[in-house]
Amino acid sequence: MGSIGRPHGLMGEVGARWEGETPVPVGGKIWLQAEGEDPRPFEVQAARVHRGYPLISLAGIDDRDKAEALRGTRIFMPRSELPPPGEDEAWLEDLIGADILLEDGKRIGVLDHIEYPAGQEIWAIKDEASREILFPARPEFIASIDAAGGEVRIAPPPGLLDIYLA
Repeated sequence: MGSIGRPHGLMGEVGARWEGETPVPVGGKIWLQAEGEDPRPFEVQAARVHRGYPLISLAGIDDRDKAEALRGTRIFMPRSELPPPGEDEAWLEDLIGADILLEDGKRIGVLDHIEYPAGQEIWAIKDEASREILFPARPEFIASIDAAGGEVRIAPPPGLLDIYLA
């Protein structure tokens, strides 16, 4: 769902980079996972928006030091607590390993992972030679998604993939 950023104030509130369209589940739980550790559940006591970013208050996190200890942790929610994807949508995690094709059927590679630099969703595609192709996953560049069939067809603007396919 995103990651925890820096503390806000002295009472344990934390900033978050929330990447999901689902709102922060006030009164519900989120799971936080630090690098190399198992996820831990936290009850969300309150959430508000400040300068375009969510600020979250978590049960048991009541001072700046505890909030600082959460910085950089990844935020997860169980899929069962999220609304199902729409007809033309898919869970991104279900697309990892999918074949990435151009609209004409030419295979580009396999979706290896997803990055979010500067708030942009970038797909890292591995081609047959294991070279990485970075593709901006904007709705206008996605022609179709068949998550069940493990296939995504893309419609990149002219020249976008030339550096990779040359």
